[in-house]
Amino acid sequence: MTDLQTFDLPKSITGSQSDIDLAHQMIQAWRTDGIFQVATNAIQTRKTENAFEASKRFFRMPLDFKSQCISNLTYSGYIASGEEITAGESDYSEIFTICKDVRLDDVRVQAQWPCHGSVPWPDNNYHQNMKAFMDELGIMGEKLLKLVALGLELDDIDALTKLTRDGWHHMRVLRFPALSEKSTRGIGAHTDYGLLVIAAQDDVGGLYVRPPVEGEKRNRNWLSDESSAGMYENDQPWTFVKPVPKVLTVFPGDILQFMTHNYLLSTPHKVRLNTRERFALAYFHEPNFQACVRPLFDSSNDDYIHYGTHFTNMFMRCYPYRITTRRILDEDRLSVLELLRNEALGGMLRPKYKTLVPSYL
Repeated sequence: MTDLQTFDLPKSITGSQSDIDLAHQMIQAWRTDGIFQVATNAIQTRKTENAFEASKRFFRMPLDFKSQCISNLTYSGYIASGEEITAGESDYSEIFTICKDVRLDDVRVQAQWPCHGSVPWPDNNYHQNMKAFMDELGIMGEKLLKLVALGLELDDIDALTKLTRDGWHHMRVLRFPALSEKSTRGIGAHTDYGLLVIAAQDDVGGLYVRPPVEGEKRNRNWLSDESSAGMYENDQPWTFVKPVPKVLTVFPGDILQFMTHNYLLSTPHKVRLNTRERFALAYFHEPNFQACVRPLFDSSNDDYIHYGTHFTNMFMRCYPYRITTRRILDEDRLSVLELLRNEALGGMLRPKYKTLVPSYL
């Protein structure tokens, strides 16, 4: 266990010297610990508490009710304990995933874009509280990305936020059962496949992160030739993230590692079950579904990530038997995704980097 660095975000990011100083401190914290904390103000704290209360109320509902909150169009909705797979093993968390809420009459839904559809909200109270919390974190995410641009000394403070306009932001609302003889594992070791992670946890504790380790670079994440899910599960060092009130934890995902050519490493993390049930909220601040993400420091490098393809592949891998995955395959929505990727690339030939395709495709 170690005390993480905690930062207060300014009301706006203008590129002032104080912003630059803060940005360099944040980057150094990531390169040292793999994670840092951001303090929340009174409004943010209240919205976080409301989201937790809505989460607890939903997870207390009967399984028959929760199991109705699913969609065959989008990966939003309820995920039962054991349904999610990490490194070939089932995780024992219950989850409600909230992806972008796209109306059924939206042209993208009508055109059969994969993963597009409406969220199967359990009720209006849950909808309002989760949306309020995610909107608040969306504002925070944009500030953090501007600070990352400053900390990386990019010429354009909006180099990253340009990618996240109408971003494919999503959130995993999690409940972990109390420790039992069945398993101590809530979620196996993995990195997150997106851009930026902002998370909240209750006072129970169970989150562990792996700080940067000399010699561990590309093979830490999903973007390697083989997924790193499960890697380092039993290898030290792992840092227990002590629950602290009125803070959110922040760490980089695989896309930031890709964009910075391993200068910022995606942070491996896992969850072990505790003696009490535990609740957490993990928000992902992401590029636009049609964004093509490229390395920041090497203009001659033609590698890229088409975010929509990346997102779709990662969710299909984690949920190979989910109704959404079956519909994507049965209706050949991957061919629609191929057209979208070509459109985003402007008809270019596919560069040498491509997102991983699940082995069963």
